[in-house]
Amino acid sequence: MPDDLFSSADKRNAAPQVQKQNAQRSNAPEMSVSDLALSLKRTIEDSFGRVRVRGELSRVKIHTSGHMYSDLKDENAVINAVCWRGQVAKLSIRPEEGLDVICTGRLTTYPARSNYQLMIESMELAGEGALLKMLEERKRKLAAEGLFAPERKKPLPYLPKTIGVVTPETGAVFQDILHRIRDRFPCHIMLWPVAVQGVGAENKIAAAIRGFNMMENKPDLMIVARGGGSLEDLMAFNEEIVVRAVAESTIPVISAVGHETDTTLIDYVADKRAPTPTGAAEIAVPERLSLLAQVEDDGVRLHKSVRRLVVEAKQRLETRVAQLGHPAQLLDTQTQKMDHLSDTLARVFGTFISNANTKLIALSSSIRHPRDLVSEKGRTLSTLSERLVFQRDKICDAPQKNLGHMGRMLDTLSFKATLERGFVVVRDSDNKPITDPAQRKKDMTVNLEYKDNITVPVQVGEC
Repeated sequence: MPDDLFSSADKRNAAPQVQKQNAQRSNAPEMSVSDLALSLKRTIEDSFGRVRVRGELSRVKIHTSGHMYSDLKDENAVINAVCWRGQVAKLSIRPEEGLDVICTGRLTTYPARSNYQLMIESMELAGEGALLKMLEERKRKLAAEGLFAPERKKPLPYLPKTIGVVTPETGAVFQDILHRIRDRFPCHIMLWPVAVQGVGAENKIAAAIRGFNMMENKPDLMIVARGGGSLEDLMAFNEEIVVRAVAESTIPVISAVGHETDTTLIDYVADKRAPTPTGAAEIAVPERLSLLAQVEDDGVRLHKSVRRLVVEAKQRLETRVAQLGHPAQLLDTQTQKMDHLSDTLARVFGTFISNANTKLIALSSSIRHPRDLVSEKGRTLSTLSERLVFQRDKICDAPQKNLGHMGRMLDTLSFKATLERGFVVVRDSDNKPITDPAQRKKDMTVNLEYKDNITVPVQVGEC
């Protein structure tokens, strides 16, 4: 600011105040940035050693190291949150974007960035409404992948020889299933004991389902069961890892989780849902006494049916026998028919032979001996030879004489003889004879043909 804005009196009054402020600053101890950051860190950690914070998870990121970094926010504020790898594996729920949760932990600072953050030790959903919302979103996601499609469900075996059960070893659930199957239709039971709630329960259940499928002598049917409980108690059966394990199973699965009113996500993906674990045992095997009664009833009906078929077959046989007649009578009739056909055949064959013989005789009388035919043809050939010799001179000499006569006439009438007597033939350039003097033209070249085919060209003016 320019100096002329202050008067000299103001300057005098300001000097003691500056000296006083410098004195106050010099009395305070100096701290480095690191010392101040550590002091703030201790103060915050001592004041907020354990807190429970409710908010919505945002920007959730699971690092390759296994640590989780996220934000916890509400409508007015945001706080950074961190959960180390060992604690992430112990969380009762899987951190997901948008979940309304209650996080328990301690508040600390991160000096390198001068911000404070919540170190999460445990996490739970904030109320049943948030839990139901998460389950509904997960259900829609899995349904979109086709895991709940009816065409994926496998038929249950009618009489399984071995049944695998995934449930705790202690408790009433396994005993109820075991006793109910023994009462209805005893078969081999294989138990894979697992924890059905608590930290890591979903991993154990999924491992049991996959373990049964990997066995060499795998069971024919699998029951996944537990008793009733709250929505939080049944959460292990809503986890995605369990749902996918059931979907991948090649063994048909019956889900029997909770009571009839309880519904979990594996109920949608299982091949059959039972209202209770006892109901699962009733679905798994038929009732032996009912089967025995059914077999006995079927045996009686089969016996009656066979008797009726035998009676009907006997009646049909008797009807056919009556229609056929006695075999001896049938044989006599066929024998008589064969005798009649034999007589007819002999008669027809005799007539055929007789007619053929008559025709042969007739043809034989009209046929001449080859020797006679050769003699006759020889005489005809001699006669023709004599006639040919007689006609030879007449046929050959007469034409020769006629040819000589015609040749002499041709020589007499030919213009060649005229040329021999000293005449010539006048021809134009086209070698055509000029017979009319009017055909001459001045300076016209003509050809004069003499005897012995001698031709001499001559100008008309020279003639």
